Amino acid sequence: MSETVNPEKPALASDLILPEIARVLRAGEIAALVTLLDAPASPSHSGAKLLVKKSSEHWGSLGAPSLDERAAAQAVSFLASRVEAQAFGVAEFAPELIEWRGARVLCERLEPEPHVVICGAGHVGAALARLARLTGYRVTLIDDRAAFVARERFPDAEIRLVAASGGWTQAVREQIGTGRGVSVAVVTRGHNEDEECLRAVLSAGPDYVGMIGSRRRTNIVLERLREAGMDEECLRGVRAPIGLDIAAVTPEEVALAILAEIIAARRGGAGAPLSAWRREK
Repeated sequence: MSETVNPEKPALASDLILPEIARVLRAGEIAALVTLLDAPASPSHSGAKLLVKKSSEHWGSLGAPSLDERAAAQAVSFLASRVEAQAFGVAEFAPELIEWRGARVLCERLEPEPHVVICGAGHVGAALARLARLTGYRVTLIDDRAAFVARERFPDAEIRLVAASGGWTQAVREQIGTGRGVSVAVVTRGHNEDEECLRAVLSAGPDYVGMIGSRRRTNIVLERLREAGMDEECLRGVRAPIGLDIAAVTPEEVALAILAEIIAARRGGAGAPLSAWRREK
């Protein structure tokens, strides 16, 4: 069934999504911005925008309610793919919309700036902070020893340094915030510090949580938290020992293994060799 297209470009509806974009980003949520690239049957609508959340709730308009609904559904599928941006022909996802045949839309992912919070500024934590910053992450480094988070050790002003003088709990919670877009690496110097950090981290629910240490050490900490009544599902989400298995030895190699796992978790990667398919033949 065809639908009459509003001949006027929905500029007002598109303009109204700007405050919503700001709100989504402030809240640390994820959404897709859908832009109508080509509309042969209605060129005045080119450039119209639709903001779509993962729940399929949306703001703005591409020019017709039917197109908005189908584009919103496509945007939700796009968000599940973890791709940054992708163009689609309307005929791909809504072939029944004859009046929009030939039109194309661009879906762009909107999400908080990826943030790595590192608990512990020893050799591994310091190496991880520098490497994460080099790869474009916002970085916060926390330690309860002020000398370990002195600016002289980290000339890069983009690495946020936090001295947890009042204890780990408050400092960690303040830096994690809502947890959206946040990856936390617990790389402190001992069991007690690990446990205190994990308590604070797990209550905030960040996207990624990992803890350094041997199987024995990490099991001790997790068992303490289990006995204290920590939710079992939260504990199962902790990646401990942290990082991918690359047989890392030096602090820099360990930092690389940790960051590789953080990236894989964020992007949906498997962490397997890209050449594995050759050996499966």
